[in-house]
Amino acid sequence: MNPEIEYELMKNHASELRKAAAEHRRVREAQRANKSERRSVFGKRRSS
Repeated sequence: MNPEIEYELMKNHASELRKAAAEHRRVREAQRANKSERRSVFGKRRSS
């Protein structure tokens, strides 16, 4: 295969992986935030 085409494909693939990783990180952080919010709500209910 043409080395320039191969290089562009690799760059494109790396970019897609970075986007997917960033999206995954955002989802995980959102889930973690939701869990901590829920926990704090239960904590408040228990203490009152």
